[in-house]
Amino acid sequence: MTLRISELAKRYGDATVFEQVSLEVAPGEFVAVVGESGVGKSTLLNCMAGLDSWDAGTVVHDGIDIGALDAEARALWRRKHVGFVFQAFHVLPHLDVAQNVALPLMLLKQPDPARVAHMLDAVGLGGLGERLPQQLSGGQLQRVAIARALVHRPALLLADEPTGNLDPTTAAKVMDVLLAQTREHGASLVLVTHSEAAAARADRVLHLSASGIRP
Repeated sequence: MTLRISELAKRYGDATVFEQVSLEVAPGEFVAVVGESGVGKSTLLNCMAGLDSWDAGTVVHDGIDIGALDAEARALWRRKHVGFVFQAFHVLPHLDVAQNVALPLMLLKQPDPARVAHMLDAVGLGGLGERLPQQLSGGQLQRVAIARALVHRPALLLADEPTGNLDPTTAAKVMDVLLAQTREHGASLVLVTHSEAAAARADRVLHLSASGIRP
């Protein structure tokens, strides 16, 4: 399932965040997007997920024009095809680890405790499913977020500074897990990051600026 972005532009009033952004991400490809702070990397990722609107251009995934979908259809597309890993983890504190990971499957009405357990094993959290988020370290919480993003086997995984809150050793381990699981599931991965170490592991690195995106 190929992701194609053509001539994308995002503005806030008279201020242009970025424009003329065109890129293609092939199935199974890992693309890192880098750029200065405030250039709109997270905004671009949100546009790819259909979480944010844009002012010009198109976002097309597997032949589906995301911009042409209404809010409900976009949410259903995202629920089925997209996994999102946030820098701030965004785990729900009142749910245990297994329940957090199971959320995408519950939303799809496809509960599968065995798959949840497999994902926890795969990210190195086997046996911790009954723990609450406050009982885990930052690196463990990020692995919970990765397991949750991949448990429904999405075609597109989007990661927003997933190692930004972690020390270098933990960050490297989290990237190992992220890449191993992405490869296993055959998902396309788009990562926005300030980390040179994380970007160096990508198949391609693209530099975002206000005037567009380039290798």
